[in-house]
Amino acid sequence: MEKVSFYQKRDLNNRIKMSKYLELLPDYCLDYFIGIENNTSSLTRYNYAMDLYVFFNYISNYVFHKKENLINLTDLDNLKSKNIEQYLSYLTYYQLDNKYYKNDEKGKARKLASLRSFFKYLFNHDLIKANVASKIDTPKLHNKEIVRLEQDEVTRLLNAVESPSEFTNRQKEYNKNTFERDNAIITLFLGTGIRISELVGLNLESFDFTQNAFLVTRKGGNQTMLYFSNEVAMVLKTWLEKRATLPLDKNENAMFISLQNKRISIRAVENLVKKFAQIASPLKKISPHKLRSTFGTNLYKETRDIYIVADVLGHKDVNTTRKHYAAISEDMRKSVAEKVKLGNS
Repeated sequence: MEKVSFYQKRDLNNRIKMSKYLELLPDYCLDYFIGIENNTSSLTRYNYAMDLYVFFNYISNYVFHKKENLINLTDLDNLKSKNIEQYLSYLTYYQLDNKYYKNDEKGKARKLASLRSFFKYLFNHDLIKANVASKIDTPKLHNKEIVRLEQDEVTRLLNAVESPSEFTNRQKEYNKNTFERDNAIITLFLGTGIRISELVGLNLESFDFTQNAFLVTRKGGNQTMLYFSNEVAMVLKTWLEKRATLPLDKNENAMFISLQNKRISIRAVENLVKKFAQIASPLKKISPHKLRSTFGTNLYKETRDIYIVADVLGHKDVNTTRKHYAAISEDMRKSVAEKVKLGNS
């Protein structure tokens, strides 16, 4: 029997979750998802399905006053621009299925992008007469400050993993069992800038220590070889020595293991990073993505090459990487503040 990979399991799980939303939506929505399948990931389609469910729930309650799955294509043809604009306003803070949700401009922009993709498909396939979603402007996105760790904070973070003085006795006992793994995870984030999903999906056979390299599966399923330093290699080897002592199933090939002796989850990695980051930098909300930003910033400092940074981080668009450049520019502006002298002083 062929072994199912982490990514195959994730893809199947996304498809199952998407199908639950499709059961609540009109039949023509299924045609849309079949139509975009070859050009999108299962995660993208799952997110689109969630967004469409929110949209159809809204127009069901506030526009057409009938069940979501009974809204037909003629109804969509009768939608006006103001209906979409009112929907975006509704998204600011709303209740759905007994839960409360809120969206900033970024969340609204994503949901509008989902709608645009959906209406574009219907229009291009002559299922509706007009693409009303294309007439709506994308909410203005405000640039947020790139949160990253300074060098002294990186040192404090690694020290917190090694010797968490602020932990309770119970937490310290727990940390004894997970130190090598946690240290390897945080070091790999800081040393390579990989995404959390990429880290969780790593297997033992992904690594080649003769070259200090590993194979990572990027967004969209493409695989890329990345390299790490001897410092990172040493920490990873220490974890592998500890991993070899664990009572694991012989077929378990995940690089990073939970206390249940199976592949660690994304949520568990998020929690462990947050736990140690609160000690190292209590005023910053540090997540695995912020460790990625820290790596991107440090890499640009060393190379001054935005294209190398984009390639290593796996950014398809170099403009995404320019956020790291902007952070460096701020540091450079600060550094030259004392360079210009006034008068003879």
